[in-house]
Amino acid sequence: MSPLGRVRSLKLKLGIVIVLATLAGIVGYAFSRRVLGLSGLMSLPIGLATALVLTQLLARGMTRPLREMAAAATAMARGDYTHRIEQPAADEVGDLARAFNSMADQLEETDRLRRDLIANASHELRTPLTALKARLENVVDGVEDADPRTLQTMLDQVERLGRLVQQLLDLSRLESRAEPLDRALFPLSDLLDRVAEETRAYAGDVRVVVDVEEPEPMVDGDRERVHLLVVNLVANAVRHSPPGATVLIRAAQPAAGGCVELEVRDDGPGIPAEAAARVFERFYRLDAARAADDGGAGLGLAIARWIAELHGGSIRTAPAHEDGEPPGCRMLVTLPGWCS
Repeated sequence: MSPLGRVRSLKLKLGIVIVLATLAGIVGYAFSRRVLGLSGLMSLPIGLATALVLTQLLARGMTRPLREMAAAATAMARGDYTHRIEQPAADEVGDLARAFNSMADQLEETDRLRRDLIANASHELRTPLTALKARLENVVDGVEDADPRTLQTMLDQVERLGRLVQQLLDLSRLESRAEPLDRALFPLSDLLDRVAEETRAYAGDVRVVVDVEEPEPMVDGDRERVHLLVVNLVANAVRHSPPGATVLIRAAQPAAGGCVELEVRDDGPGIPAEAAARVFERFYRLDAARAADDGGAGLGLAIARWIAELHGGSIRTAPAHEDGEPPGCRMLVTLPGWCS
């Protein structure tokens, strides 16, 4: 710890250093004249040397965080984000050191997420590509006929690749905020009806029902991105619902000018409490084997969370029923709204 480490102002520290260095120079000069009996010309360098030594001792502790930051920045340029500034001072340089540590933490986390994204995306892309390559090789080698069933299987893998690439692009644009929100007031019921109609095309035996309470909820947001949010939530609910189940899309705006409450409820297996926060992470899946079979990549809920947060809203999970029976899940979203 620097002798001046507890002083909270850099200006005050510099002032103290100047005063102490001046006093040290005077004491060194006087000591040389009176005790050592040296002339004034000979005593002057001794006084200056005394002042410089004391300045060096005091300034070394003041500049240590700056030297550490320079070394850490050099390491970061090489890709090493583990360096931190130890024991930051209480002054402005210490504030800079603490901000540097916070930046280093964020960079390290970003680098970890980047590596995870590359690894997970590579795995997700490789899986359908491997399956598609195997079927094509079988057709080329004459092991399988290019009948409609085989071609449909290959088409399914191509569509899965297309969905994954589109989700990665959506997530990338959302995280980088490359495209600003095109905010406007719009009625939510029309959007929900459109999503339900799109979903019924692939929902099979799962019913998709829309329930919009009066007065008409009006969302203040980007219509296309809210549409993407709802599509991802409903697709996730349909994917995890058993045949013959019902997916409910409910919307309400309890108070004029207040937030719009959006709920997507399913009758699937539900989400354990310990996994409630992790389901919004990229590539996280409760049932990896099942998701891999039906094309889920674990990106839909991550995209939904980003869209909700971009609008200043929130998203969370809850059991479909208070007593937990039958099982199921509710995705609860709040979005900024307005009522006339």
